[in-house]
Amino acid sequence: MQRTTPIVLNLIIINLLVYLAQKFITQIDVTDWGALHYFGSALFKPHQIITNMFMHDTGGLTHILFNMFGLWMFGSVLENYLGSKRFLIFYLICGLGSALLVQLTVPYSASIFANSAAGLQTATTNNITLEAVVEAYKQQYSAIGASGAIMGVMAAFAYLFPNTEMYVMLIPIPVKAKYVIPVFILIDLFGGINQFAGDNIGHFAHLGGALVGFLLILYWNKSNRKTFY
Repeated sequence: MQRTTPIVLNLIIINLLVYLAQKFITQIDVTDWGALHYFGSALFKPHQIITNMFMHDTGGLTHILFNMFGLWMFGSVLENYLGSKRFLIFYLICGLGSALLVQLTVPYSASIFANSAAGLQTATTNNITLEAVVEAYKQQYSAIGASGAIMGVMAAFAYLFPNTEMYVMLIPIPVKAKYVIPVFILIDLFGGINQFAGDNIGHFAHLGGALVGFLLILYWNKSNRKTFY
């Protein structure tokens, strides 16, 4: 067990409050208002670059519970190491990096969808071209979740504390962080490139957060590396 640090605690509280707002405020569609839309869409608003990282799928508790557990598990350690102010800056920058990579990869995702069975069916059913399917995908795209920022925290954890042993479901022995977290990142890379039908996980959001988190912690520690071995 570990002490929950103040920024991590406040981030968890904010995420929970936003989740409740998404569930119970009916005057406006809170999720659509705060979700990250493609910058070329009429639905995009600048605030979404920040608000999307505090929102979760309201269809169940799995999304927010796993994210908040990951934030508590890795974030508390990282906040103790970096200090509260620097940790908050780090977390938000990772979220911004996640949003940036999502924006850059939406055209790729749209193209993959248009050439999939579902995309071809959409074109046939509506008697439109694949280019129109791509454009419709961009206009309707949205992303939510703290996962990108949390993946940045996890990447930094793996860099700073590589030999920390972790237990992973279905693996009966502890595995070091320097092996576990890169595997998660590789899974996201595979999922992002291939984009299987029915997969609604934001793989590129995860990758963006992880990449920015790793590069930022590498930069901050280039002259004063304090890795635990």
